[in-house]
Amino acid sequence: MPTREHFSSRLGFVLIAAGCAIGLGNIWRFPFIVGQYGGAIFVFIYLIFLFAFGLPLLTMELAVGRASRRSLADSFEHLEQPGSKWHLNKFWMILGNYVLMSFYSVVTGWMLFYCIKGFSGEFGVNTSAEISGQTFGGMLASPGDMFAHMLTVVTLGFAICAMGLRKGVERVTKPMMLLLFTLLVFLAVRSCLLPGCSEGLNYYLAPNLEAFNQHSLTEVLSAAMCQAFFTLSIGIGAIQIFATYSHSSHTLLTEALNITLLDTVVAMLSGFIIFPACFSYGVQPDQGPSLIFITLVSVFSHMDHGQIWGGLFFLFMTFAALSTLVAVFENIIATTMELFPTSRRRAVLCNFAVILLISIPCLLGFNLWSDVHPLGPNSGILDLEDFIISDNILPLGALCYVLFVMSKTGFGFGKYLEECNRGEGLKMPSAIAPYFKYVLPVGIALLVINVYYSVFG
Repeated sequence: MPTREHFSSRLGFVLIAAGCAIGLGNIWRFPFIVGQYGGAIFVFIYLIFLFAFGLPLLTMELAVGRASRRSLADSFEHLEQPGSKWHLNKFWMILGNYVLMSFYSVVTGWMLFYCIKGFSGEFGVNTSAEISGQTFGGMLASPGDMFAHMLTVVTLGFAICAMGLRKGVERVTKPMMLLLFTLLVFLAVRSCLLPGCSEGLNYYLAPNLEAFNQHSLTEVLSAAMCQAFFTLSIGIGAIQIFATYSHSSHTLLTEALNITLLDTVVAMLSGFIIFPACFSYGVQPDQGPSLIFITLVSVFSHMDHGQIWGGLFFLFMTFAALSTLVAVFENIIATTMELFPTSRRRAVLCNFAVILLISIPCLLGFNLWSDVHPLGPNSGILDLEDFIISDNILPLGALCYVLFVMSKTGFGFGKYLEECNRGEGLKMPSAIAPYFKYVLPVGIALLVINVYYSVFG
């Protein structure tokens, strides 16, 4: 096996791994559900699930990567006991990376499209939400525009990966992440200085028993656990790959804690941008794409210098999306290089063509194939792809990591603990084993059951 590259610094590993976890779901979903489910009450419940479930699962994926120094292509074979079949799970986990990119590439193209529109002043002045909605609908109706912007971000992502780990991924992603955090803080401060912003902050963070009591406890707990579980993107080896490039100077619990905290800070600060701005201009926030591409576009158009603020916001969103894009592309490339011994250049070219091809159904699902409703009358192709990855492959992949770590025929808890506690920093106690063996698998199973009940029940 050829000598594996390593990050030039620990900061590079932490920022890039955090960049993989930090995605669009954090930004357009997390703030909304915080306000919807009770503000500070929900945040408290969410943090409990994040550190009780997300953090341990993250250490497991990192441990498999660092102990094996291999991607999903070979890591299970390298760590499992002779004769076991754990490595067969890698195929559907690898597939998950492609499913994710089949729609994430398209959505990242949206961010670039709106970043350009923002800086060019096309948001207009005092634009209504209705007009913003028509603009968004016009973009979705134009497969040519969407393909052009998707092609741009995919080309950029693979070009970064083609230069290698240090010269490409680390050299570009590290300053991009630092700029992302700078933009985030800058925009949050700006939004919190708007007149009437206190109403938005109160909606977002003040304990709201009325909002909390509007939902069943099961629904609130499920929403908190789901958000905590999926925010770290565990289950498809996308973070594992960066552990294979990391040094062993610090314990994995320390590294996982840093990644989790950065991910949480981005999610929380996003709310400080969105809600003060919305409430300052008397606009009720929506969830998902409507919040970003319709509501906030209208809000920015009412601001002084809205062209600048809107452009900066979508630049921040583009960086957040692109950081995940590059991370998953690197995982795909590394996996290809190990599965089919080939050069990085060939792996990049082949996967570039594959990603463009598999992104077409999602792209056409908003226009030429808009009559395709795979999950019901209001669903589209993107909803199906998101359901496959978010509600199936990610949780089942996380479950696979737990069982692999705890099984005597897999990695084994003893070897996991040894790898996890290698280096300086916080140590994972051996007494945690029963919790890993029983509570984590049951929690993941209950989450999957609840999701299926919500979708098909």
